[in-house]
Amino acid sequence: MLPDIPLNMVQPGSVVRISQVVGGQDDVKRMAEMGLQTGTEVEMLQSGSPCIVRVGQSKLCFRQSDVLNILVSTD
Repeated sequence: MLPDIPLNMVQPGSVVRISQVVGGQDDVKRMAEMGLQTGTEVEMLQSGSPCIVRVGQSKLCFRQSDVLNILVSTD
Protein backbone atom coordinates (compact mmCIF):
# COMPACT_ATOMS: atom_id res chain seq x y z
CA MET A 1 0.00 0.00 0.00
CA LEU A 2 1.40 3.38 -1.02
CA PRO A 3 1.50 6.28 1.47
CA ASP A 4 -0.87 9.21 1.06
CA ILE A 5 0.51 12.14 -0.92
CA PRO A 6 -0.47 15.82 -1.30
CA LEU A 7 -2.83 16.46 -4.20
CA ASN A 8 -0.25 18.67 -5.93
CA MET A 9 2.02 15.62 -6.40
CA VAL A 10 -0.54 13.86 -8.64
CA GLN A 11 0.19 13.70 -12.36
CA PRO A 12 -2.36 15.12 -14.86
CA GLY A 13 -4.79 12.46 -16.05
CA SER A 14 -4.61 10.49 -12.78
CA VAL A 15 -7.72 9.64 -10.79
CA VAL A 16 -7.19 9.49 -7.02
CA ARG A 17 -9.30 9.24 -3.87
CA ILE A 18 -9.13 11.81 -1.08
CA SER A 19 -7.90 10.18 2.11
CA GLN A 20 -7.76 13.26 4.34
CA VAL A 21 -8.35 17.00 4.29
CA VAL A 22 -6.03 18.71 6.78
CA GLY A 23 -6.38 22.21 8.15
CA GLY A 24 -8.43 24.49 10.31
CA GLN A 25 -12.11 23.78 10.80
CA ASP A 26 -13.14 26.56 8.40
CA ASP A 27 -10.77 25.32 5.67
CA VAL A 28 -11.96 21.71 5.97
CA LYS A 29 -15.59 22.88 5.89
CA ARG A 30 -14.96 25.01 2.78
CA MET A 31 -13.38 22.04 0.97
CA ALA A 32 -16.30 19.80 1.96
CA GLU A 33 -18.77 22.36 0.60
CA MET A 34 -16.98 22.06 -2.75
CA GLY A 35 -17.30 18.27 -2.63
CA LEU A 36 -13.77 17.55 -1.44
CA GLN A 37 -14.03 15.19 1.48
CA THR A 38 -12.68 11.80 2.52
CA GLY A 39 -13.54 9.12 -0.03
CA THR A 40 -14.23 11.47 -2.96
CA GLU A 41 -12.62 10.59 -6.30
CA VAL A 42 -10.91 13.43 -8.14
CA GLU A 43 -9.21 13.60 -11.52
CA MET A 44 -6.13 15.80 -11.87
CA LEU A 45 -6.48 17.97 -14.96
CA GLN A 46 -3.57 20.37 -14.36
CA SER A 47 -1.03 20.13 -11.57
CA GLY A 48 0.99 23.07 -10.33
CA SER A 49 -0.34 26.53 -9.66
CA PRO A 50 -3.13 26.84 -10.35
CA CYS A 51 -4.14 23.23 -9.80
CA ILE A 52 -7.29 22.17 -11.67
CA VAL A 53 -9.23 19.02 -10.74
CA ARG A 54 -12.49 17.44 -11.80
CA VAL A 55 -14.91 16.35 -9.08
CA GLY A 56 -17.94 14.68 -10.62
CA GLN A 57 -19.07 17.04 -13.39
CA SER A 58 -17.39 20.11 -11.87
CA LYS A 59 -13.93 21.56 -12.44
CA LEU A 60 -12.27 23.22 -9.45
CA CYS A 61 -9.20 25.47 -9.42
CA PHE A 62 -6.97 25.81 -6.34
CA ARG A 63 -4.05 27.87 -5.14
CA GLN A 64 -0.94 25.93 -4.22
CA SER A 65 -1.57 26.38 -0.48
CA ASP A 66 -5.03 24.78 -0.74
CA VAL A 67 -3.89 21.57 -2.44
CA LEU A 68 -1.18 20.94 0.15
CA ASN A 69 -3.97 20.39 2.68
CA ILE A 70 -5.60 17.62 0.60
CA LEU A 71 -4.01 14.19 0.94
CA VAL A 72 -4.88 11.46 -1.57
CA SER A 73 -4.26 7.76 -2.08
CA THR A 74 -3.25 6.54 -5.51
CA ASP A 75 -4.30 2.89 -5.17
